Amino acid sequence: MSRIAVGYLDKTDVSLAKKIAHKWQLAYIGDSASVTKHPNLLFLLQVNFQELELIKLDEPKLGGIKVDFVDGAVAHRRKFGGGRGQDIAKAIGLKHGFTPHVLDATAGLGRDSFVLATLGCTVTMKERMPIVAALLENGLERAKLNSEVSDIASRMSLVHAATIEELAFTQQPDVIYLDPMYPHREKSAAVKKEMRVFQSLVGEDLDADDLLEPALALAKYRVVVKRPSYAPPLNDKKPSTSIKMKKNRFDVYVNQAIPKNN
Repeated sequence: MSRIAVGYLDKTDVSLAKKIAHKWQLAYIGDSASVTKHPNLLFLLQVNFQELELIKLDEPKLGGIKVDFVDGAVAHRRKFGGGRGQDIAKAIGLKHGFTPHVLDATAGLGRDSFVLATLGCTVTMKERMPIVAALLENGLERAKLNSEVSDIASRMSLVHAATIEELAFTQQPDVIYLDPMYPHREKSAAVKKEMRVFQSLVGEDLDADDLLEPALALAKYRVVVKRPSYAPPLNDKKPSTSIKMKKNRFDVYVNQAIPKNN
């Protein structure tokens, strides 16, 4: 964390940049231009007109990574993604009379969480990386202020925690969703960029297999794991069923059947 600092691009963002630095216990360098005075830094969390973005300082051409629940790919999927007929909806057991509370225990940049919230689910996003959690929090706050998506964002909440075991729920989540970092063979330049930056930030995700058992212990009805189609099941545990897509699949582990008239 000593290699990461928070800065701002415009003076209107000073108070937000300070607030983010204080909350996540990061160094604050003021104006982003002053990053040249801090050669030890590898990453900059930059507030750019209220949008928080992560910049890899030795690869400035990559541009900033931010959480955006309003525009871009997320907006396209919200409008044209296939609604309750899409595979992720089937995987979590979404059906008439059952709209689950989902714990997305590997939230990342929150794209799948947003899809689930778009489908009507209440979603708790868990993210263990403070930097990613800071990006998520900023994206969620901006979404709540946007009239187009504020109702969806209101169904989403964020918890920063290292493990599933340390989470406390008044009501256990119906479904736990896992999408551990894996070398997905994505052709998308944006995804490749994010993976590269995150892997240089957090290293390889070597403990993904450890997620499954705690998830199964906590989930009321099922655990859903997103895997690349070529990857083995998580922890080599055979799922109850799988939903296969072109490049990925959803492995579904059933704890108990979803009630017919919930």
